[in-house]
Amino acid sequence: MPTIVVDVMPKAELLDPQGKAVAGALARTGHEGFGSVRIGKRFELTVDGPVDDALRASVQQIAEEILSNSVIEDVVNIDFGDEATPADESTEGTAPTEG
Repeated sequence: MPTIVVDVMPKAELLDPQGKAVAGALARTGHEGFGSVRIGKRFELTVDGPVDDALRASVQQIAEEILSNSVIEDVVNIDFGDEATPADESTEGTAPTEG
């Protein structure tokens, strides 16, 4: 059974209080060299059948409409198991989609 992984991150222009807290904890505990930390969400969707174009389109819609809040989050990557496929189809897996 294929597993599809969807990564969602807060929009870059928004504050990430959880990330800021982790960055502070890293500094306090002597872990240096990290400029910032951003915390997002990872969803794993296991499918019963093959991953085809219809399923890919469905997962894209689910990611944008259900798994993320487009006001404050971006779907940054959808990995269909056979290849890393960023949500915006760029070559980088961390580029946010327009929303």
